[in-house]
Amino acid sequence: MIRLLVLILAFCAPAALAQDERIVLGLSETRVSITADFQGSQIMIYGAVQRYTPEPTGDLGVIVTVSGPPTQVMVRKKERRFGIWINREKVRIGRAPSFYAVATSGPLPQVLSATDNLRYKITTPRAIRAIGISSQAENAPSFVEALERIRTREERYVTAEGAVRLTEGTLFRTDVQLPANLTEGDYGVRVFLTRDGRVVDVFEDTIGVQKAGVERFIFALAHEQPLIYGLLSLVLAVVAGWGASAAFRFVR
Repeated sequence: MIRLLVLILAFCAPAALAQDERIVLGLSETRVSITADFQGSQIMIYGAVQRYTPEPTGDLGVIVTVSGPPTQVMVRKKERRFGIWINREKVRIGRAPSFYAVATSGPLPQVLSATDNLRYKITTPRAIRAIGISSQAENAPSFVEALERIRTREERYVTAEGAVRLTEGTLFRTDVQLPANLTEGDYGVRVFLTRDGRVVDVFEDTIGVQKAGVERFIFALAHEQPLIYGLLSLVLAVVAGWGASAAFRFVR
C-alpha cells in the first residue's frame, strides 16, 4: 500500500509542479560596445508564451524591465540663503539603478498588482533601494522622488505603458532604447508574464555593456596604471600647449 502511494505521488508531482504558461525569450543583442561614436543602442526583446494546457482564463499581461548596474547615490537639497543657493539636507540612497526601463503590454494597474509589484520590485520606485533613509532627513521620500524625476528627464529612467506588442496572446515584442551615457557593466533583463495582474512566470537574461577600442584602452590604463596615465596626460598637455603656442607665433 505504501509503495503504491509513493508511485502515485511520483507520477502526480511533475504534473502538479508544471506551470501552465512559460516564457520563451530572445534578445537582438547580448553585448553592447561603447565606442567613440556611440550614440546609444536599441535592443529588441521578443518571445512567446509556451503553454502545456489550454489557455487559462484571465487577462494576459507582459512586463519587460531592463536595469543597469546599481550604485550608491547622494541626493542633496538646495536652499536659497542670503541670495545664494547652498546645500542643506542630504540623503544617501543605498542602491539606485544607473538605468531602468519598464515596458508593459497595457496600463500598469491592469497588468500588475500592488502585491506582486512589492514582491518583485518591478516599477521604478520599487527598484530604487532606499531602506533606512527616514533618519537622514525630514521628508526623506521626497529625495527618492527627486532622483527619479531627474533621471527620467535625462532619459535614464523610462516607463512605457503599452510598448509591448502582444499578438494573439502568444507572441510579444518590444524595443528598449539604451542612451548614449551608459554605465559599463551587466544590464539585467526581466520579463514577467501576468494573469489578472498576478505574476505567473519570470524569465531573466543579461546584456553586457563595455567600452571598446581606444576608450577601453584609456579606461583600463586610468584604473590599472594610474601613474602612467597621469604622466601621459601631462606629456600630452605640454605638447598641446607648445603646439598651440607655435601655431600662434607662425600666424603672427
